[in-house]
Formats: sequence, C-alpha cells, structure tokens
Amino acid sequence: MTKSKRIHRYIPLVFLLLCQISWSQSVFGKWKTVDDRNGITKAIVEVYEENGLLQAKVLKVVEKGKENALCIKCKGDLKNKPINGMKIMDDFEKNNKGEYKGNRLFDPEQAMTFRGRVWLDPKDSNRLKVRGYLAFLYRTQTWHRVLE
Repeated sequence: MTKSKRIHRYIPLVFLLLCQISWSQSVFGKWKTVDDRNGITKAIVEVYEENGLLQAKVLKVVEKGKENALCIKCKGDLKNKPINGMKIMDDFEKNNKGEYKGNRLFDPEQAMTFRGRVWLDPKDSNRLKVRGYLAFLYRTQTWHRVLE
C-alpha cells in the first residue's frame, strides 16, 4: 500500500475526531444541573441557540420527589405552571471572551430572576459555569454535560 493511500485511510478518523472536539467545546446541549450548596442533581436543562442568542429550558426535573414540581412561588403567568418545559434563560448574548451574558436567568425554585453569565469551564469543556447576579452578590453553579 502506498504512503498516500495509508494517509487517506486516516482522513475520516481525523475528521470525526475534529467534529467531536468542536461539538464538545460548545455551551449548547443538555446539561445536568447540580445545586452548589448540597450537591443534589436537580434537573436536565437544554441550552440552545435561537436567533443568534442563547436560551435555556428545563427538560426534566430529576430531583427525587420533585419530578412533577410546579412553580408555586411564581407570580403571574408562571404561577403553578410545571417546571418541566419552563424557559429559564432568555436572550443571552455572546461577548468577545466566549461568555454569554443576559438579564433573565430564572430560578423557578426561588421564583427569582437574576442577571446571568454562562461559560465553559476552561479546564473541562464538559462543565458549564452558570452565575447569577443580584446587585453585587453572585452565586455560581457548575452544570455537567449530558453525554448521549
């Protein structure tokens, strides 16, 4: 087998690996949310792009005993609505640092809205940092990529 034929055999493998690497470098996808205070896995959230902006919604509440939870503390249209399917991030814009920032990061458990920031953990692209701001105070959670 000639050298050129051997190289061509590896091109599909290299292409596949590059696709996998580029996919795993994205904030978009499904993420398992973990409470930063007690380590309990809360939900599976889908982070997606719509009109060039980051959005997120709860796909499924997985915390034991809260699988069919309603937004009891919510007011207005969200009052007593299922948390499953609820949109929790709206219109986050990407900045030049590769982070996404927005003014609506909604916590249905507390029924509170925060300014937010989202970025991939620079040490592990399968971890997503999600930070909510209330005035000058903030709290950061680490979400874990759902690998399917």
